[in-house]
Amino acid sequence: MKALQEGQYIKHEQYGFGFVVESDADRTTIDFDTYGIKKFVTSLMTVALAGDAPPRPARPKRRKKAPATPATARVASGAPTGPK
Repeated sequence: MKALQEGQYIKHEQYGFGFVVESDADRTTIDFDTYGIKKFVTSLMTVALAGDAPPRPARPKRRKKAPATPATARVASGAPTGPK
C-alpha cells in the first residue's frame, strides 16, 4: 500500500472509520472516530477509502480548575491558618 493523503476518510476492518493524520512510505497515523489515534506500518495495513467524510464531531473540552481562594491556598501550602 502506498502513502495516503492527509485528511482522507478511510475504513479499517478492526477500528472502523477514521481520518489520515499523516502518512509516508514507512508509517501512517490515523485518528479513528471511536478508538483515537493509531499508527500503522504503511506497507502492512489494509484500509479502504470511505468516500466523503462526515463532519467531525466536536470533542468535549476539558474543564478548567477553579482558582484557589486565599484560605484554600494557605491550607494547601502548609502555612498556618489562624492564631494558636
